[in-house]
Formats: sequence, C-alpha cells, structure tokens
Amino acid sequence: MEKTFHMLLYRAFHAQRNYLGPSITALGLGSGQPKLLAFLEENGPCQQRVLAEYFEIDPAAVCRMLDSLEKGGFIKRRAVENNRRAGRIEITEKGKQVNDLWKQHCRRMEEVMLEGFSAEEKHAFADYLSRAYQNLKDKGESQR
Repeated sequence: MEKTFHMLLYRAFHAQRNYLGPSITALGLGSGQPKLLAFLEENGPCQQRVLAEYFEIDPAAVCRMLDSLEKGGFIKRRAVENNRRAGRIEITEKGKQVNDLWKQHCRRMEEVMLEGFSAEEKHAFADYLSRAYQNLKDKGESQR
C-alpha cells in the first residue's frame, strides 16, 4: 500500500484507538469523553460552548457526552446566576480519579508508540504534528 501521510495518520489513529479502547470502556467512559474530563481538570469549570469550540466539535455532540458524564458522576452542571442557559460544567472528584487513571493508560500507550525514538525525535515528532494541525486549521478557517 502507498505510504501517504493521510493513510499513515489514519492507521496510527486507528491503532491508538484500538490500544486505548479497552481502557476507556473499563473506566466507564465513552468515546471522546476523556478529553472533556482532562480539559475540565486542567482549566476548571467552563460553559459547554467553550468545550465545543476548543475541541472543534458540534455543541450537540458535546451535550450528549456531558449528559453521559453527568449520569456517571464524572461531572456536575451548575446554573450561572442571572443566566439559566449559561450553565457551568465542572469535574467531580470521581471524574478527577478517572482522569488520572486515563492519563496513566495514555502514558503507557505513548511509551509503546514511541519505543526506540530518541528524545530529539520525540520532540521533532510533536512539533511536526502541531505544525500539521495548525496548517490544516488555518487553511480550514480561511476557506469559511
């Protein structure tokens, strides 16, 4: 098969999902939910639209993920005084514990994925991915 960047990225993403899939299920989380917990733990309470904008995903999809996280006790929603529509989402203690476990799984995955890479190669790889993302993001925004 031709080694295009598109296919290499797709295969790496798919392999990562397969590697982490059992862990996400064992923690009681669904697809896409760990990143929301990580954001909330790192940045503190925020509104749903902030999550949708940061992760560049549909607000309705974020709402569904948050509903499930709330049912699982990983987050709680609080009303903002004088604005019932602008609720704030915050991570619970249970959510923090699960997020810590998730980060451990991700660190192990990264160790496996980057086995045999030098520190310089890891740094360069991270830089390349960041730059590729920014190029696509910038081009997508200019096409709107």
